[in-house]
Amino acid sequence: MAFNPDFDRIGKDFANIYYNTFDTNRASLASLYESTSMLTFEGEQFQGRDDIIKKLVGLPFSTVKHAITTCDCQPSTDNGVLVFVVGQLKTDNDHPHSFSQCFHLRPQTAQMRNYVVLNDMFRLALHHG
Repeated sequence: MAFNPDFDRIGKDFANIYYNTFDTNRASLASLYESTSMLTFEGEQFQGRDDIIKKLVGLPFSTVKHAITTCDCQPSTDNGVLVFVVGQLKTDNDHPHSFSQCFHLRPQTAQMRNYVVLNDMFRLALHHG
């Protein structure tokens, strides 16, 4: 099994690009997903680029800002990368919420310059009390 030795840099660079794009223009995240991509968002599952972007663009807030607290990366099969992010997000006038998100990236090309999201799982860390 071959692992990409740059998995940590690839994962952290991806996370920065993903959240900067999410915070400024969610629709342009489409290039990071493909027809086989799957998103689990707060327990709801979405398959394919169109359904995933429809969900993300339709989220009920105007402004959002993500702040990454930690970003852990591991190599996976076929030069893929697992990326686990913990952070805070602030939407509109709401107070900040903690979140966790896990991405499984796979190379889009043999040159491994571009990665697409194969799997994406997102959860808010809400405190019920």
